[in-house]
Amino acid sequence: MGDRPSKPEGMSWINSYMIVKDMKKSLAFYEQAFGFKTRMTLPDEEGNITHAEMEYKDNVLMIGSESPDQKMLAARTLKGSPVSFYLYVDNIDEFYIRAQNAGTEVISKPTDQFWGDRTCTFKCPEGYQWTFAQNVADFDPNNVPG
Repeated sequence: MGDRPSKPEGMSWINSYMIVKDMKKSLAFYEQAFGFKTRMTLPDEEGNITHAEMEYKDNVLMIGSESPDQKMLAARTLKGSPVSFYLYVDNIDEFYIRAQNAGTEVISKPTDQFWGDRTCTFKCPEGYQWTFAQNVADFDPNNVPG
């Protein structure tokens, strides 16, 4: 262990790792709809991708292929997931159009939220919920509705 850094360069201290049913389609979808960039892929003996890493700004999203024998099941197989993703973008309205044009299932259109973010939410073909946000105002805890 010695003098090595505790985490590899280019990785965050917390990294998301999601399981998908169709790796190739998922990688292509996340590139087209969300603008992620594939950083690396690991194939198995048959050439199927079993692990991939995608970059979004200064973050890495790790993706693994579904493996029922290891109890690693995709949200699509489970018919939903308790996990969702929340990402910031530079221009929420332009981002919304891009993702919608890529065929993403729209959950909510861009809407200003009381906490100061303008958000929109999608469900990807793998069954995960993705909320994208742009900060547009300061948050005032004294103005929380309810």
